[in-house]
Amino acid sequence: MNTSKTELNQLLDHLLAANSRADMSARLEQLLTPTEFDEVVKRLQILCMLDQGIPQRKIAETLGVGIATVSRGARARKES
Repeated sequence: MNTSKTELNQLLDHLLAANSRADMSARLEQLLTPTEFDEVVKRLQILCMLDQGIPQRKIAETLGVGIATVSRGARARKES
């Protein structure tokens, strides 16, 4: 990640200032393109499905994403 600590903190502060789901959604929509927004939602779904023990290939098929995307999520989950 090439983001500095200061830039990351600005982003986090911006998001944490949201006072409702609607406000958070608006803030994310301001920051992300519709495609990026959809990708973030899918990546969260991947993590949730991995937590449920669903096989990676099944996740890829269900969400219509590549197996590499699911594997990346699994790897990131293990590293955190």
